[in-house]
Amino acid sequence: MAAKRDLYEVLGISKTADEKTIKKAYRKLAKKYHPDMNPGDKTAEQKFKEVTDAYNILSDPEKRKLYDQYGHAAFDGTGAESEFYKNYQNYGGAHGGYQEFHFEGGDGDDIFGDIFGSMFGGGRNNKGFHRSSFHQGGFGSSDGFGGGGFGSGSFRQKGSDAHADISISFDEAVTGCDKVIHLQDQKGAMQSLQVHIPAGIDTGKSVRLRGKGNPGIGGGEAGDLFLKVTVGEKQGFERKGNDVYTTINVPFSTAVCGGEAVIKTLYGNVICKIKEGTQSGSKIRLRGKGMPLMKNPSQKGDQYAVVQIQVPRNVSQQAKNKLKEFEALCGQRGNASY
Repeated sequence: MAAKRDLYEVLGISKTADEKTIKKAYRKLAKKYHPDMNPGDKTAEQKFKEVTDAYNILSDPEKRKLYDQYGHAAFDGTGAESEFYKNYQNYGGAHGGYQEFHFEGGDGDDIFGDIFGSMFGGGRNNKGFHRSSFHQGGFGSSDGFGGGGFGSGSFRQKGSDAHADISISFDEAVTGCDKVIHLQDQKGAMQSLQVHIPAGIDTGKSVRLRGKGNPGIGGGEAGDLFLKVTVGEKQGFERKGNDVYTTINVPFSTAVCGGEAVIKTLYGNVICKIKEGTQSGSKIRLRGKGMPLMKNPSQKGDQYAVVQIQVPRNVSQQAKNKLKEFEALCGQRGNASY
């Protein structure tokens, strides 16, 4: 049997690499060899498993410490030191693998993300065994542990929550959208799940998927998966809460005499009246033309169209003379202020 490669070599990093470097290296290689990117390629599939196994160990401080001290023997059962790790896993290590989340939008764009659990139920926040599980002289049986050893018993604990990022377009945030998520557990089993992103969602908000996080311990329920949303930008529109802001260019003559102008909204174009004497910088409010409210999509914010007066260029001499006459007439009527 071929000798196992050094885990640092697998990820292409040094033995002094920090957590950020380890994760960056893994994400790059995992995306390169992911089965979705290499359908039917057994070599790529094997490399994907190899880099995932390497990350699963090196990203966990305790596992990394064992590996640095004992090498592969700490995990493959070939050394006495692996007995410690075996017991270490019996409590929660079986749930300490990884879950990978692969996001796929309806337009074919992919967002690749990975979420890793850790020992003791798949979360790094659980620092050790349940306090009441310890009794002098061994592990008490009140929580399902047999004396002097580890046992599954009746001890149950909910799995930790998992977190991932997902991006959607500005228009998808307006109407709401569906995304397909591919989840892969530590055994390699894939599950596709369609997730609805509600209309009106904003950057930084999360969608909660109950029971799709890390698995629980001793039959406990799974944690939840939180998808943190990032909404893209839309040219010509600026979002502020549920209101949106746009700019409208109004001809000089329309601003002076009044008239109509077409304003582009998220829901189509509308024609608005421009009052006589409209000034640059003034705002036209369009009620109900903003973003939907997440809790009640039938209600929407407003749109504010900021007026920008278009000053004519390359004016003919005849037009200039008329403008001077206009200015003189305004002055005679005591209405020369702008």
